Amino acid sequence: MPEELDHSSDGRRSVPGWVLAAVAVLGVVALVALMVAHNASTQGQEIRQALENKVKAAQQDFTSQVAQLQQHQAQADTTNAGLQTDLSVVTKRLRLTQGDLKKARMEAAEIKTENEQKVAELTGAVKSELATKATTDDVKTVDGKVTSVRTDLDSTQNDLKMARSELGTLIARNHEDVEQLRRLGERDYIEFTINTKNKPQKVGSVMVELRGTNLNKKRYNVSLIVDDVRIEKKNLPVNEPIFFHQGNDRRPLELVVNSVGKDKVTGYISVPKAAGAQTASGD
Repeated sequence: MPEELDHSSDGRRSVPGWVLAAVAVLGVVALVALMVAHNASTQGQEIRQALENKVKAAQQDFTSQVAQLQQHQAQADTTNAGLQTDLSVVTKRLRLTQGDLKKARMEAAEIKTENEQKVAELTGAVKSELATKATTDDVKTVDGKVTSVRTDLDSTQNDLKMARSELGTLIARNHEDVEQLRRLGERDYIEFTINTKNKPQKVGSVMVELRGTNLNKKRYNVSLIVDDVRIEKKNLPVNEPIFFHQGNDRRPLELVVNSVGKDKVTGYISVPKAAGAQTASGD
């Protein structure tokens, strides 16, 4: 009987199997949790590193784009400054040309007034002479003088009307006309022939470049390079002057083309007399 009691006491002190199993499961779960936590930490660091790399790349790209925009802005500012300078030059030259045109018109009006006054004075003198002289021969002589003077004045007025440009300069239409203008001595004349297209040629102190011709319409395109400024003229007819300025002289120079051929033009440049000694020597 005592042996059976001792045996039952040992059985109560032993650990049940399910407890051991539970402990083992808890250990495994804890181990798995540690592994999962470690993996999560590793992935978090990788994600953080990737985000930092992307942020750095975005910052570098943004910095590069800002630098490019600043460079483009600087180029745009430079171009804008150049355009403003060109506009200022063109505006200045346009004002000079308008002033010369106004002055030429005033001079033409003065010439017309002077001619009319001369005719009126001569007519008054003739009438006075006729009143004091009663012979037929005297009357015929005075009539002849009046007719001659009136014819000369009419001829001069017709020449001024037909052969003067809007700035008051006479326009030559061929070499013979140029020689007549030279004899007048008002301006210097530099004749030229250009027979090559797109090749600048020096005429006086001006570079002239023929850009093209139209034989059927007798028109041409030309570029002038004056004081390092290019002046483009297109679809111009023959015997129509091109006015331009050189240096500080307010009086215009003029280019006239008298004839047009295939990639060829012939004409002259008219230079104010005071500047002629400097520019005519360049031909």
